[in-house]
Amino acid sequence: MANSRHSKPDDRSNNVERIRDIIKNTEEKLHEAEISLEFADPMQSEMIKEKNKRRQKSIEGLKEEMKDEMAARKKGEV
Repeated sequence: MANSRHSKPDDRSNNVERIRDIIKNTEEKLHEAEISLEFADPMQSEMIKEKNKRRQKSIEGLKEEMKDEMAARKKGEV
């Protein structure tokens, strides 16, 4: 009987593709939020702008992470 308490080994083989999808989805949400600014009141507008700043920082971090994963893949670490 297999012990189900063991965690799965770290599988990084699809990290580049997974990160690319996350970036794409975040960019789409950022774009949709920019469009919604046209209809937002001042308070909502400020909240949207702040959230988009966080989204942009997230995208930047994800792009760096993707570069690292691509480098690891080239080195045969993945």
